[in-house]
Amino acid sequence: MVKLSILDQSIACVGRPHGETIRDTIALAQHCERLGYHRFWVSEHHSNETIVGTAPEILLAAIGQITHRIRIGSAGVMLPHYSPLKVSEQFRVLDAIAPGRVDLGLGRAPGSDGRTAFALHPLANERPAMFPNDVRDILCWLAGEDLPEGHRFRPIKAYPAGDTVPEVWMLGSSDYGAQVAAHFGLPYAFAWFFADGAAGAQAMRIYQSSYKPSDRHPEPNSALCVFALCADTEEEATYHFQPRARFRLQRDRGIFEALQSPDAAMSHDYSPAEQMRMQQFQDACFVGTPESVKERIEALAAELNVQEMAIVTWAYDETVRQRSYTLIANAFGLESMEGVAAHGAD
Repeated sequence: MVKLSILDQSIACVGRPHGETIRDTIALAQHCERLGYHRFWVSEHHSNETIVGTAPEILLAAIGQITHRIRIGSAGVMLPHYSPLKVSEQFRVLDAIAPGRVDLGLGRAPGSDGRTAFALHPLANERPAMFPNDVRDILCWLAGEDLPEGHRFRPIKAYPAGDTVPEVWMLGSSDYGAQVAAHFGLPYAFAWFFADGAAGAQAMRIYQSSYKPSDRHPEPNSALCVFALCADTEEEATYHFQPRARFRLQRDRGIFEALQSPDAAMSHDYSPAEQMRMQQFQDACFVGTPESVKERIEALAAELNVQEMAIVTWAYDETVRQRSYTLIANAFGLESMEGVAAHGAD
């Protein structure tokens, strides 16, 4: 059966302080661990009024302290902004906090506009070309292995050392990440929700067909990150999806804003063309009852031969979002923490 995981983006909502949004992400990690999800990933964006999660490594430290079983990780760290050594050190520290359950998802995209990328790193335009070499260095530093002979940083080690090693994932929304993941023999996650699936099937074919086995990952391991919103009825799910539909409409115009309430999102005077686009956005996502959402997730996983689905859910009401993850977990028959404890007592 396909594994189910979570990708949370710390979405700003109208009338809600950003600090509360960050704390909601931490609380959601606990909730999803109790439900039996496999991983909980957090994203990195910068200077974005909609997505306020800017420092996944800090969020993960907090989440690692209050969770016990669920894997935690980044989806992802935008590597061109940072020194590979510093990223390696950060995730070695995280592995000390949550041994054996830390994922380092790496991306090449800036997660921002060009000016913001430059503010984060003055060589922002040059760093993407170094991405494969930086990935190689991180793999060595995380595992406590020597860098290649002749490397100027070969004597340097990343601490703290430990018995476990963070699992590195390659992330992408194009073919490039698939090629890098296949070359290094790494797991690969495609951001299906980011472009409504565009290029996803091709990226997965490239990854699976050109995969080079590694010692840690002898077989390809792939995941899709998909948007899903589940409710007891189709009508209720559609209602709570309206803020996301409006966001997509505005995003395509280059406008990023905090998520509105469903009533506020529906109160705007949309043209017929805009209404059609918003319906297309919904059709491209998994929105509906537990049965319909489960059926579509399983069908896509089978079609593209992926082992895992990471679910992204936006909702203005945090209780609606938690309820959606609960309904999906129940539909898939995930074994909750309470269920594991009860089984162990037997």
